[in-house]
Amino acid sequence: MKKRRRKKFKTFFVLFLLFCALAMFQTYFQKQNSPLQIVENDPFADVKKYSSLIHSELEKYQLESYTSVLVALMQQESHGKGGDPMQASESAGLAPNTITDPKQSIQVGVKHFQSVLTYGNKKKVDFPTIIQAYNMGRGYVDYIAQHGGKHSEELAKEFSLLRVKEKPNLYTCGGNKDNFRYPYCYGDFTYSTKVTKNMQLLVDSVPVTKNEKTTGESF
Repeated sequence: MKKRRRKKFKTFFVLFLLFCALAMFQTYFQKQNSPLQIVENDPFADVKKYSSLIHSELEKYQLESYTSVLVALMQQESHGKGGDPMQASESAGLAPNTITDPKQSIQVGVKHFQSVLTYGNKKKVDFPTIIQAYNMGRGYVDYIAQHGGKHSEELAKEFSLLRVKEKPNLYTCGGNKDNFRYPYCYGDFTYSTKVTKNMQLLVDSVPVTKNEKTTGESF
């Protein structure tokens, strides 16, 4: 009787261990393949959904190595929300948010980036200037080229004020003097700094998909 009980106990114990092992394996497997957990923890989840489209559009200009730069730009512009996630309407000479198709927004945004990149390289300015020019236009490239070739927030403020003086009724920060940009209401003088930070955070973020392409130039 004792031997039978021991056999039954050993059999039960082995089965119990196998059940625990299977349960642990299943839990681990579910965690590894749970898209909800990744999206929930990744602040770049929405913009990364556009990374393949951005990469494909950049390939047309042989600039696919800048994919992560454009992802970081989109993060700053819209966090991947809305119909114009690259906020590219104004660069096309349209009113803000005229573009309502994300694909068109990316096409126009990439074209604008390619334009300021080409012009910036021609004028021999640094890369942060090119990023700032996405926000402030090609005129900012000219301004920096005339002031040493290297971007700084102080130079961005100076350039912003010049534009404000040209159109004081247009660039008013909405009349809000508590706006951090006031009185530098043309563009965002901190834009390049913010995109640089996004680039750094992007490297540490959890990817939404395993096959996305987000390689890019460093600052």
